[in-house]
Amino acid sequence: MLYAYPVNLETNPDGTITASFEGLPGATEGATRQEALREAQDLLVTSLSIYVDDGAAVPVPPAANGRPLVYVPMLEAAKLALHTAMLENRVSNVELARRLGVAESSVRRLRDLLHESKIGRVEAALHALGRQATVEVLEVA
Repeated sequence: MLYAYPVNLETNPDGTITASFEGLPGATEGATRQEALREAQDLLVTSLSIYVDDGAAVPVPPAANGRPLVYVPMLEAAKLALHTAMLENRVSNVELARRLGVAESSVRRLRDLLHESKIGRVEAALHALGRQATVEVLEVA
């Protein structure tokens, strides 16, 4: 899955720009378009972390329809893929911990989007669920 969500950008009367995502909670703003887009990435990760924390499916990004895309950073995207794979396979934290030979608290941290995990550990967890993460590098516009 590609974790890239279209962002709604609105210019406010004071010239600041508000960024929000369709169907996701929260909004943020920046003094410039670039700043609003940077802040939007943090908002996106925080908003998606709510779904992970609640054990709910992560929403599929809607069609962009001309809106700019905000990409979830690589580590957090891998964690979202792990969360999704666990839900699809009905694998609990305890079961994944058993498969990996680690404590359940380690799996909780691997799933926490706001915790700085090592990407290799997330990859190992994905592999234990029969998944493989890949990287695609795109040119920045």
